[in-house]
Amino acid sequence: MDGGPGRPTLRDVARLAGVSIATASKALNNQPQVRAETRAKVLRAAEQLSFSPNTLAQALITQRTGTVGLLTSDLEGRFSIPILMGAEDAFGTGRTSVFLCDARGDNVRERHHLNALLSRRVDGLIVVGARPDARPSLGRDLPVPVIYAYSPSEDPADLSLVTDNVGGGRLAVDHLIRHGRRRIAHITGDPTYGAAHDRARGALDRLAEEGLELAGGQVWFGSWSEAWGRGATRMLLERDPDIDAVFAGSDEIARGVLDVLHQEKLAIPRQVAVIGFDNWNILAANARPPLSTVDMNLEALGRLAAQRLFAAIDGTLGSGIETIGCRLITRESTAPLD
Repeated sequence: MDGGPGRPTLRDVARLAGVSIATASKALNNQPQVRAETRAKVLRAAEQLSFSPNTLAQALITQRTGTVGLLTSDLEGRFSIPILMGAEDAFGTGRTSVFLCDARGDNVRERHHLNALLSRRVDGLIVVGARPDARPSLGRDLPVPVIYAYSPSEDPADLSLVTDNVGGGRLAVDHLIRHGRRRIAHITGDPTYGAAHDRARGALDRLAEEGLELAGGQVWFGSWSEAWGRGATRMLLERDPDIDAVFAGSDEIARGVLDVLHQEKLAIPRQVAVIGFDNWNILAANARPPLSTVDMNLEALGRLAAQRLFAAIDGTLGSGIETIGCRLITRESTAPLD
């Protein structure tokens, strides 16, 4: 072969496929001018010869490396991993590689990872925070485009993609109302999180539309934990024993709510329905009974981030905040009243 033993070239692929070198190149680079059957023929020839394009040569031509960085502060991966999975789906297997770096909420570590990614000449960056509140911008003087996902940038000139927490709160309470619930309480997490207030606002707005008041007389802010869910539910039942539904601000809190309802011999969902937030599958699907919840669509958020980054790499970088809607996941913890 022209490239020497064990090193097939594009000319070898073109010869085996019976096409010109130009056509083989277009087919391998997924150019639209190539007919489907010709593309398939070229791909079969490339596979037969174990041919892979010289990525360094491509990078010299396009000034791109086919790599992007995903910089996160979500140590546990609870939010960053679904976003990464969605981004990788959009980037396409084998076409773009993703370097994942965890800053662990440390500004010095984040700057170190940023410099390391830039030294690798990544084509762009996706930045994912550990909580859905605004974070400092990396700045506008970087040599590559940056997309912020889940945690928006404080700089409105940056492009940030977020989930609709207000809409998610509305969605949860609307589901309970449509299933006949009228005494709906809301137990949620850390009041320093903007998302906790956004979800509460969506819930209260939906109740107001139906002329309903929040059961228990208040939003129960606390922590994102099962322990808080248990403690708040006990206080709630003492104040308002006639509740018929609880909207929990997270699936962890909802698990605590379920524990106390079981202890008090309140049938779920016949007497009290429970809905959570996050669709953390290991918690929600294994709850007793399995937990209805609101999914933040993080994989879809990741796919959108990748699409926006592709556009930015090609020279079209937007700004401001784009919001993606949540979706309802219905399981056995909610049902119509008898």
